[in-house]
Parts: sequence; C-alpha cells; structure tokens
Amino acid sequence: QVQLVESGGGLVQPGGSLRLSCAVSGSIFSSSAMGWYRQAPGKQRELVAGFTSDGSTNYADSVKGRFTISRDNAKNTVYLQMNSLNPDDTAVYYCNTVPPYTYFTGIRRAYWGQGTQVTVSS
Repeated sequence: QVQLVESGGGLVQPGGSLRLSCAVSGSIFSSSAMGWYRQAPGKQRELVAGFTSDGSTNYADSVKGRFTISRDNAKNTVYLQMNSLNPDDTAVYYCNTVPPYTYFTGIRRAYWGQGTQVTVSS
C-alpha cells in the first residue's frame, strides 16, 4: 500500500526558510522518481522540484536557486529545503512520484497525501 506523509510546513516570514519532509512507503520510493508539488489557492497543482530517473534534479523556474530537493534512502524520506521564501510560495505542498502515482478502482485516480501547508506572510 502506498503512503505519502508530508510534514514540516508552517507560517514563515518573507525571506525565511522551511524544510519539508515526506515519508514514503518503500514500494515506490526505491523504484520511482520522486518530487514535490504545490497547489496555491485557485491555482492548479504544479511540480516545483523533482528527481529524474537518472537521479539528477529539476526545478521550476520560480524556485530555482532557492529550493533544494534531497532524499535519504535509508529512511525512505524526501526533503525540500526552501530558502528565501516569498508570499508567492504560499501553498499546500505535496510529495509524489513523477508523474504522480495512480491506482485503479474502476477508474484510474491519482493518489495524494494530505499535504503540508506553507504560508509566507509578515
């Protein structure tokens, strides 16, 4: 069974930092490229940082140079270090495989964890 449990969000002032964590069930962690997505109010969910199949990393232009994705294989955990945060980074952050993990129960659905809220405000 797949489980994605995000944590580490909170309220931070502009210019501040946060580190998000995502505990991943082992069945997908070792065999999939992992990434961090976010969804701001009224906007579509977007991929902001991810590992490719060869282990390299990609970032959305809006976070490049400020966010860093990493993983601890021994702990089945993916991290997102976020620095120089600004109000545009306010969103619910999710981790998932890249592309998102799907399952079939009559129709195919994407699985998402509960996410972790990041709010950047003074």
